[in-house]
Amino acid sequence: MSDPTTPDSSSSGTEPGVANNLQATRMQTVVAVGVLLTAAALALGAIDIPSNAGYSGVGPNFLPWLVAGVLALCGGVLLWEARSGGFRAMEEPNDAARADKPAFVWVSAGLLLNAALITTVGFILSCTLCYVLAVQGLRRAAGQDAGTARTWAVDGVTGVLISAPVYWTFTQFLAINLPGLTQTGWL
Repeated sequence: MSDPTTPDSSSSGTEPGVANNLQATRMQTVVAVGVLLTAAALALGAIDIPSNAGYSGVGPNFLPWLVAGVLALCGGVLLWEARSGGFRAMEEPNDAARADKPAFVWVSAGLLLNAALITTVGFILSCTLCYVLAVQGLRRAAGQDAGTARTWAVDGVTGVLISAPVYWTFTQFLAINLPGLTQTGWL
């Protein structure tokens, strides 16, 4: 017999583990539907972009359609995963009860400063700054040592090594104008 003073999980009709699984499945489905809606919004925006083929034979609407298609594919896979048993290879959640607000501020500052400075200091420097600030936030959220001068220098060099080839690929090889620091097309 069970003790009448302790609540019995079977009397509520669902066990705690089952209720948690249902809630997790619902939340995973919401994430998948959000990804699908984002893909639909991108596709809707791509409709207005002209499809005239440019220098490389690819029109300006190619990349938005590609991103929308890949995002829709990812959303479909996420929806299938959520509805057929949940995301399977997820790490166990940590014990953090709240979001890491300082890390959010670092990453947000990187994105906002990139948007604000890209036409002033050019693509390479603004994207490098975005990378450095975002990595600082992620390092701090993970509890890594992020404040040393060596870490800042490594992150800065890595940011340049990522953003410079992207800039050169777009400006020199694809003939797409991105904001530069000089008029040469190399910085």
